[in-house]
Amino acid sequence: MDHFSAKNIIALYQQHSAHWDSIRSDRFHEASWLERFLALVPDGANILDVGCGSGKPIANYLLKQEYNVTGVDSSAAMIALCQQRFPEQHWHVADMRRLSLQQQFEGLIAWDSFFHLTRDDQRKMFPVFGAHASDNAALMFTSGPDNGEAIGEFQGEPLYHASLAADEYRALLADNGFRVVNMIAEDPECTGHTVWLAQKSI
Repeated sequence: MDHFSAKNIIALYQQHSAHWDSIRSDRFHEASWLERFLALVPDGANILDVGCGSGKPIANYLLKQEYNVTGVDSSAAMIALCQQRFPEQHWHVADMRRLSLQQQFEGLIAWDSFFHLTRDDQRKMFPVFGAHASDNAALMFTSGPDNGEAIGEFQGEPLYHASLAADEYRALLADNGFRVVNMIAEDPECTGHTVWLAQKSI
């Protein structure tokens, strides 16, 4: 059975959005992975940031590289910050589990967001990724290093994370038309993140 904190993720980030933004905006450890991701994406492409938070640092980095960003987040407070900072882009308050934008993108990122879903909900996300990915689209997401749950802490409250086994992620990607380009478990050059980079097959 999933930990009770799995149901509190949206409320937790909504309640503490300002604090999260203050500690997240200045920490940018994703640069090398974003470079790998962008190497698979055409110049000026449309990128979907799934769980975009407040738009910093990832969306901000992409915009500086002259990509177009559509961001979705379940926290209205986070999306309000994105709209204030980057009004020329497209921002949606939406639960990724029910995402249906009727649009395909050349790149999709779910960095430090997808891994807050339960394992069953993670399995259901791969058709969602596939539906929003154009041919040859790049997909990058972070997970845990192995199957299980991990409960962290944020502002004194439990913060839920979950992960599938690596073999299951590979199978889900393949079943939904993606091939794995690169994967590093607990990357020491990215603060121990487990990162998946895949590309949709034609």
